[in-house]
Amino acid sequence: MSDMATEVPLFEAVIVPHRSLSRRGLVGLIAAVGAASGLTALLFFLLGAWPVAGFSGAEIVLAAVLIRAHARVARESEVVLLSARRLRVIRTDRKGARRESVLDPSWLRVELRERPGRVPALLLAGPRQQHEIATRLGEAEKRDLAEALAEALYAWRNPRFDNPQLREAPPRGDP
Repeated sequence: MSDMATEVPLFEAVIVPHRSLSRRGLVGLIAAVGAASGLTALLFFLLGAWPVAGFSGAEIVLAAVLIRAHARVARESEVVLLSARRLRVIRTDRKGARRESVLDPSWLRVELRERPGRVPALLLAGPRQQHEIATRLGEAEKRDLAEALAEALYAWRNPRFDNPQLREAPPRGDP
């Protein structure tokens, strides 16, 4: 068995874009937009403004293309895994291609770089490297992830050992 398969994650975060609709919901939305636009086109056609029907048809096609493009972006994901030996960032793009970055957590810092008027960037910064993660998350989610990942890295660097022999003995009664 490989080392990758035997590693136990100490921290794991799965980051996916917000998915507002299921596949069935997307089909329903496209059908509703198509029906509304089709009824509008039919009304204008019956009133004698037949060129509007062509524009309505183009509107239906454009709406369907944009909704499908939005659904494809929803396939993206990012997984941040901290194990005893490494921090891995696994990205899956909208086409299903996976890229993996392996980082040494010894010197990593979690930084939130503020950007005026925009959501801050969440960076994993090391001595000679910077990796931006969680690009699809909102500000509150990025702040929560940054705090949780910083705590996990701190716990990784400062392990707590519990040795029962070193615990203080309970006070004994007077002899």
